[in-house]
Order: sequence, then C-alpha cells, then structure tokens
Amino acid sequence: MSGGSFERFFRRSYDSRQRRPSGRLWNPAADVYRTRDGWLVKVDLAGVRPDDVEITLDGPLLRISGLRRDSFCGEGVSHYQLEITYSRFEKIIQFPCSIEHATVERDYRDGLLVLHLNENEECREELRTRAAGKR
Repeated sequence: MSGGSFERFFRRSYDSRQRRPSGRLWNPAADVYRTRDGWLVKVDLAGVRPDDVEITLDGPLLRISGLRRDSFCGEGVSHYQLEITYSRFEKIIQFPCSIEHATVERDYRDGLLVLHLNENEECREELRTRAAGKR
C-alpha cells in the first residue's frame, strides 16, 4: 500500500467512527407465541422508555413503533465507538387472522415489551375454518 493510500485508509476509518449510527429506522427483534387465549409477543426494546412506544392493530397487523433516545450523552461529550442505534424504530408482525379487535395487555420490564393479545371469536373462527379447509 503506498503512503497516500495508507493515510487515506486510516482517515476513512477515523471518519467512520465519527459518524453516529442514528437517523435510520431500526427493526427490533421479536418472538411470537400462540397461547390458549391468543398470542404472546416479546419485543427487545432495551433503552426505550415505555412512554416512547406506540402500539396499533390493523387487521392482521401488529405495528410497534417509537423512539430510542440517547439520554446519557449531552453537550461537550465526544464518542470513541458507537454501535447502538438511537432513532425511530418500527416492528410489524403479521398474524394469520385479524387481531384488530383483540384486547392488548402490555407489560414492560428489563428492556422487554411483553404483549398479551387476547384474540376475539372472529380470529378463532378464521383459524378453525382454515384448519378445516386443509384437511
């Protein structure tokens, strides 16, 4: 590597560390379980305040969105390494039936948002009809 190329490589590496991984939409990880009375959804939202989370139901879609803020750093703080994304987030989960009228119980602990969706009769009937049609 020539002297100029070598210097450009390190300048580019240094410059990339100065850029903060924010401003982009991130997609948190989620687990979905079927239960006797509906669904259990766990979403990894470490560092997100419960007040910064919005949950909407639309047909078969569950949409969880919000914002993770960096509340630890302020004016006059410089960074060395940044890997955590601080920005808006969105997670959309599609269910095999309409969950629009499901009741939602919400719990937030240790960075996990836990949702219990108690499905309505409409969803149960839709799943039964599909199961009967597959036989």
